[in-house]
Amino acid sequence: MSIAGTGTGSIVRSPLEVADYFAESGYPRSLLTGSATGDDDGTADDADLLDRFDDARPCGRSFPPPVGRLDTPGVEVGHHAGVGEDDGKQAWRERVWAEMSVAHVARFPGAKGRIPNFVGAEKAAKLLEDTEPWRRAEALKSNPDSPQLPVRAAALAAGKTVVMAVPKLRTPEPFLLLDPDRLTVAPRRAASISGADEHGEPVGVDAVPRLDLVVCGSVCVNRQGARLGKGGGFSDLELALGVETGWIDEHTTIVTTVHPVQVVDDELPETDHDFRLDLIVTPDEVIRCPSASRPPGILWDHLDAEKIEAIPALARRRPKQ
Repeated sequence: MSIAGTGTGSIVRSPLEVADYFAESGYPRSLLTGSATGDDDGTADDADLLDRFDDARPCGRSFPPPVGRLDTPGVEVGHHAGVGEDDGKQAWRERVWAEMSVAHVARFPGAKGRIPNFVGAEKAAKLLEDTEPWRRAEALKSNPDSPQLPVRAAALAAGKTVVMAVPKLRTPEPFLLLDPDRLTVAPRRAASISGADEHGEPVGVDAVPRLDLVVCGSVCVNRQGARLGKGGGFSDLELALGVETGWIDEHTTIVTTVHPVQVVDDELPETDHDFRLDLIVTPDEVIRCPSASRPPGILWDHLDAEKIEAIPALARRRPKQ
């Protein structure tokens, strides 16, 4: 089933991806619950979600269009992204997004402007499960993006604690903790953005457990472990908070799952606040990178006052002048 009005022409692979995408785009919460159709228990199954989204837009309802469409990526500047900073990173992002689109390896809702969901994401997650860092991990943090949904679901199914960040770290308790022993829904549903929001426990920076593994989303990587995200800078900030607080240390493995198109042989531009990867996992191989570099913590001189005020966890830790 295709989603009308998204401009991607893609085939929807996962109803949960659709639910998360439209929830983040400002669509009424009633679309995600049984209240839209009068279900007594106020819930909806995945197939019903797809029907609601397909039904809604052609009927001319005055819902806002989805954010982050292919023609309007709307990448925001976040932590550690300097004012006017270009340094060649965006050119690499645009190149990889275009190559993924041409190769037809980007899933709904397309590549541009985001951490792209890719064909083979499930296979990459399976390959990650065969690594030693995965086997010994008891707790991990993962980005909330669609290509890493199979990783998060597999972690919960294996009894691992999963931590996810609240989008843009905008709340005083900016992380959601998913305890597999306390879940009342299937791991894959709990691991989705909307599922984590409903079933995760909000925790502050100081309450995050020590992490054995950090899973991050990427737009572009190389075999030396350099990585480019979508340009928001929040992955850098989350890692910096973890380093400062102690739940990320030299024993924490940093990993990403990507499509082979996203792995380049060239050097990638890096700045002082960027971190490097220990492992890169594609559907076909596990790439072990040289020793990873990590920032020592928050680089306050890379942040402006507006960004600090927008993130409560930063505002509370801001050094006194």
